[in-house]
Amino acid sequence: MAGKDYYQILEVNRKATDKEIKQAYRRLARKHHPDVNPGDKSAEAKFKQINEAYEVLSDAEKREKYDQFGEKWQYADQSGKGFQWDFGQGGTSTTFDFGDLASGAGNLGSIFDTLFGDQGAGRRGFRATSRPKRGEDRDYPIEVTLEEAYHGATRLIHLQAEERCQLCAGRGIIQNRPCSACGGSGMITQSRRLEVNIPPGVKDGSKIRIAGEGKAGYGGSKGDLYLVVSMKAHALFERRNGDLHVEVSIPLTTAILGGEVEIPSLKGKLALKIPPETQNGQLFHLAGQGMPHLGDSAKGDLFAKVKVVLPTNLTPREKKLFEELKALRPK
Repeated sequence: MAGKDYYQILEVNRKATDKEIKQAYRRLARKHHPDVNPGDKSAEAKFKQINEAYEVLSDAEKREKYDQFGEKWQYADQSGKGFQWDFGQGGTSTTFDFGDLASGAGNLGSIFDTLFGDQGAGRRGFRATSRPKRGEDRDYPIEVTLEEAYHGATRLIHLQAEERCQLCAGRGIIQNRPCSACGGSGMITQSRRLEVNIPPGVKDGSKIRIAGEGKAGYGGSKGDLYLVVSMKAHALFERRNGDLHVEVSIPLTTAILGGEVEIPSLKGKLALKIPPETQNGQLFHLAGQGMPHLGDSAKGDLFAKVKVVLPTNLTPREKKLFEELKALRPK
């Protein structure tokens, strides 16, 4: 296959399942993400290729066309729909079927050459029109900490986005010649920064929609951008849906006699009352102290598991007291 090989970019074979493609995408996107490689142009270019490849191979319809037509799969959509070409002033419009040109039409200039040879671009009054088409949506992987998912956050992300060429207004030609700015494609790739909001309650796999920040359309509106959330592991808490689980160490004396200990939470320290004769591994339930629900005011719960810490470096007096306790306890 000539041109880019999307399977090779994602490091999968052509028979890869949807799950394998998604796993490969997430692994490579994290590795080459601009936030992980600031200032690295090669990583930035690789990240763009990975997103481009995943956008096609993750969509069953696009993947089928790509397997059939290769890198120029998008031109398969032009077959049967046609374009109107108007020759001269007030001339008759004729509709051509571009299905046969799908594998060879890289831009409007190459279509001109295929139809009319070198003289095509010079014909007086030549123009092309097509139906407006909304831009495609695009995914952007983003790793979120548990604290950000709890409180919500604002994040600055770096995008590689295709925008309509301003010089030729997206037409690809100026005075019957290919536009020098976009090379006749009508689109220019630009780098820009975008501030996005991460709402409280997001979890692994959540998608945050940013309207109008997707790919540019052809005469239509832009698509949308979707932030695809992956959660970063936390040193203390384990998240299970909306609930949080944490392990709390308490001294042996508190476990036996009872008392009060401090336990961590994502909003600060909490006081937990320990009843006498608390067993190692006992679970305490704190309602409403877990994760917020996405788009809801409700919250999950916090579960604290007790870990009893045995004393070390005992003094002679302490050892004697434990011996007396042993003598008092039934065998």
